[in-house]
Amino acid sequence: MTTIGFIGLGHMGGPMAANLVKAGHQVIGFDLVPASCDQARADGITVAGSAQDSVRDADVVITMLPAGKHVLSVWSSILPVVKPGALVIDCSTIDVDSARRAHGLAGEQERNLLSLDAPVSGGVGGAKGATLTFMAGGAADAFERAEPILSQMGKKVVHCGEAGAGQAAKICNNMILGISMIGVAEAFVLGEKLGLSHQALFDVASTASGQCWSLTTYCPVPGPVPTSPANNGYKPGFAAALMLKDLKLAQEAANSSGATTPLGAEAAQLYALFNNAGHEGDDFSGIINFLRGQRA
Repeated sequence: MTTIGFIGLGHMGGPMAANLVKAGHQVIGFDLVPASCDQARADGITVAGSAQDSVRDADVVITMLPAGKHVLSVWSSILPVVKPGALVIDCSTIDVDSARRAHGLAGEQERNLLSLDAPVSGGVGGAKGATLTFMAGGAADAFERAEPILSQMGKKVVHCGEAGAGQAAKICNNMILGISMIGVAEAFVLGEKLGLSHQALFDVASTASGQCWSLTTYCPVPGPVPTSPANNGYKPGFAAALMLKDLKLAQEAANSSGATTPLGAEAAQLYALFNNAGHEGDDFSGIINFLRGQRA
């Protein structure tokens, strides 16, 4: 059994921490939202009174927070009280620069702290089902220690390289996802105009050259994939606001690195329009309704 401090017990972090409890670990968690703390207690997590108290006795510390500024603020606060030799993992999706700065904060402690950036893919369903994919960046010895823990929250753990490489992989992956969902949605909208049934298009494209995860696992129309959010009123899933966040991170990275990403830029603009029309809380696959001309 490992003692794990877990900060950020929301829609993703809460189920992830609960899976660590199921795996037999002692998890001491903290969140600013009372409802998240209540659910955490119900899931067997010990809820601490502060972020610092959640990590004092931890061998492994995990953070799951909204943005880079939050990660840097929390790490600055907790690292001075983390035990020497502890492993600190950030599973948030943040910009690469902030991830590297977080690694730097861990290195400044001079107490042999190991650090890893390990964002996830798989959404709330993956967090609950322990089927997430982890993309890890950091030193090899940090990854070696982290892999058994991460594997209890996900089905695939990939070491992508040194500090920040996990975040780089995540934003590249989600740029693909945002672009591909728009492409699949456009195809279904065109098929509707041409009198093609949803099932017929799915049956062809899912076994032909148009197949992709956005189609075969997360189909944006009701029917062909019963578990997709399209069959549940486009409740997330993966909210449009989070997709826009990731697409913006990808564009920031593209601009700073000199990469040319015209489709990524267009996807970011479309999701910005979708969010601004009041759909930030819808699943990102709901953009098909926006492409149909439904603005409200």
